Amino acid sequence: MTAMTHAPEFFREAVAALQAVRPRPEVTLETIRAPQRLAPWSYALGCEATGPADVLATGRLVLLHDPEGQPAWQGVLRLVIYVRAELDTELAADPFLPAVGWSWLTDALECSGAPFKALGGTVTETSSARFGDISGPPRSDDLELRASWTPADQHLEPHAEAFLQLMSSVAGLPPVGVTLFEQRQTS
Repeated sequence: MTAMTHAPEFFREAVAALQAVRPRPEVTLETIRAPQRLAPWSYALGCEATGPADVLATGRLVLLHDPEGQPAWQGVLRLVIYVRAELDTELAADPFLPAVGWSWLTDALECSGAPFKALGGTVTETSSARFGDISGPPRSDDLELRASWTPADQHLEPHAEAFLQLMSSVAGLPPVGVTLFEQRQTS
């Protein structure tokens, strides 16, 4: 991509909308290098969210713009996300986890009022065990969510808000304004 000053006004407005969103304190958001071959114009944000018990969720939000449009997109803009978080073993064993992970995204889009079409994606659970020279914890379980959708216009604030809400949900953060109480163990 050439300098942002040479980008189409429509794309610059979309980028400005993404940049206008302010995350909650537990979430960091920064501009990262965008993929260069998926569309004539692209922009990307990297995100980390730290939840209770130091659960870390990482993610990317990528904006693609093709002024000619692409049939699969059903439009000229496309938002692509990737989210990953380590899970505790008990949660990883839940057979409904993929459906719950997907609902975090769809609920966030609905609650933010983000108008979209052509939503699709996957939720993947992985379990890993380390051996030999890279031995570590006996097992780690991860959730990965990959999705993309076409926003209705370049006003992407609600879409960015939905992404931040998704990141908060994956990290186990309560809604803004709600305080979690630590459970005390009784002896």
